[in-house]
Amino acid sequence: MKKITRKKHLEMRLQSIPSHPNPKVGLEQYTTPSVIASDLVWNAYSLGDILDKNIVDLGCGTGVFAIASRLMGANSSVGVDIDADSIGLARDVCDKLNVDGVDFIVSDICEFSGPINPDTVFQNPPFGSQRKADSGQDLKFVKKAIELSPEVFYSFHMASTQDFLIDYYHDNGCEITHIFRYDFPIPKIYDFHTKEKQDVEVIVIRAELK
Repeated sequence: MKKITRKKHLEMRLQSIPSHPNPKVGLEQYTTPSVIASDLVWNAYSLGDILDKNIVDLGCGTGVFAIASRLMGANSSVGVDIDADSIGLARDVCDKLNVDGVDFIVSDICEFSGPINPDTVFQNPPFGSQRKADSGQDLKFVKKAIELSPEVFYSFHMASTQDFLIDYYHDNGCEITHIFRYDFPIPKIYDFHTKEKQDVEVIVIRAELK
């Protein structure tokens, strides 16, 4: 498998990864757009968090961060998601793109226990973009990332919660080194959606364990 060396080429490859096949409102499933995924992974690569590293993608959906990491030279990638439909599609995508070295596991992330000590964790958890969404779901992902003891992890959150998150990360022994900002498009995929698309301001926190 040939490693990608240009950001635009990475974005083009990720465009072929489909969205969740049967999006489930209870899981707040929204696919990370290829332009956001490629930008974040490219930045992570530039910071030394991808090449020859072991990657875990929590709440991986159809596998965009696990696959992108391998395309950028990660040693291995593991994607974890509770949704078997999405995991099945992620496996099919790897076959079609001839991407090896990626494993996918169907599991609630709270029950996931390995691999031990990955180098880098990516996670795009339910971050509360729905008015009736259960609050604090993203914090469960943060706790799991800390439990896995990576060198660094990247986590999506609502931008409006930034001040709270800075304190939360600090109180849990994490050093925030970077905050990336994106307008995350929420498409009209659920019955309660009234707009064809709505952009939500999100942040991705890069954190290291102290």
